[in-house]
Amino acid sequence: MNLSKNVQRMQSSVTMAISAKAAAMKRQGIDVISLSAGEPDFDTPQHIKDAAIRAIQEGFTKYTVPGSGIIELKEAICRKIKRDSGLDYGLDQVIVNNGAKHTLFLASAALLDPGDEVIIPTPYWVTFSEQPKLMGANPVIVQTRAENNLKLTAEEFERAITPRTRMLILNSPSNPSGAVYTRAELEALAAVAVKHQIHVLSDEIYEQLVYGDTKHCSISTLGEEIRELTIVVNGVSKTYAMTGWRIGYAAASKEIIAGMDKVQGQEVSHPSSISQKAAVAALDGPQEVVAQMRVEFDARRRYMVDRLNALEGVRCTLPQGAFYAYPDVSSYFGRRAGERVLADSVELCAYLLEEAKVACVPGAGFGTHPHIRLSYATSMQNIERAMDRIAEALGRLRA
Repeated sequence: MNLSKNVQRMQSSVTMAISAKAAAMKRQGIDVISLSAGEPDFDTPQHIKDAAIRAIQEGFTKYTVPGSGIIELKEAICRKIKRDSGLDYGLDQVIVNNGAKHTLFLASAALLDPGDEVIIPTPYWVTFSEQPKLMGANPVIVQTRAENNLKLTAEEFERAITPRTRMLILNSPSNPSGAVYTRAELEALAAVAVKHQIHVLSDEIYEQLVYGDTKHCSISTLGEEIRELTIVVNGVSKTYAMTGWRIGYAAASKEIIAGMDKVQGQEVSHPSSISQKAAVAALDGPQEVVAQMRVEFDARRRYMVDRLNALEGVRCTLPQGAFYAYPDVSSYFGRRAGERVLADSVELCAYLLEEAKVACVPGAGFGTHPHIRLSYATSMQNIERAMDRIAEALGRLRA
């Protein structure tokens, strides 16, 4: 069977593949510790679940109108953006979708034509490089540097621009590195985007998960010109432990939102009615639960990074946001496990899964080959056990 050329261009999600393999091993009774999943291990807060139960009991289980999101939720999103970013968006400038991944897809569908170029700095979330291909667009991968904490500079951005450049995908806090762009860094990028009239698809799904003195800044707040070019992508999955509820949203100009709404209307009609009611409770309800999760993530973050940096040849920058550590483990490439040579991050992650029974994600899937990604969105007990296993398994390798 001949699949479409656009589908053939796409790569499968490496994170989903690793998680599926780890789950299969667990079903066989193998004690696998998964550090691969990008979802909080906490339960959805009770007041959010209660809102969903009420929606079911009250019969809020039919098609919803408008398809771009129920008015109650769109109003809650506008209040949330005003509260956190100080920006005023109208109801025709926001849209609700089936998770932030779906939001990203709709933005690409609304803006990209065949042959357009999308600038994507490394390390990138695995979906960023693949969704534009479905529109016939071409990802332009820009390698960032360790001395810049794996963040795109304005100079690197400008050098990558061609007459075909249509969009920059920006992710802060970053999945997988945990890096957070400063206001000054974003101002420099915004100046380039405005100069060349390039849209910025700003994935801010981890905005509430920043640590220490780090502050999240949305590029959309840096002036009206960059705001008009920016599509802010967010959702409730990471902040409120609602990954399975599948609610994402975007804020942008009304023209872009109208285009996204047109695609959604022909694709899925609208997001789940019940999940939308739950999202209202999440955004408008008590936020103390978010602070509590952030405190726990912070403790895990520091422990994991300390353990990683204690390993011979491993270098890991303390992430400023999200819930991933992204160590450089390239000193182990070329080492042997018996007759097996671990040539790269893919081979090393396979070895850790098979021999240490710890699931990690190879950096190759994020565009930076020296690294692997470890999620600390799991219990401290699991992290301690996993780091013990990783240390033991790496210690067995020989040059």
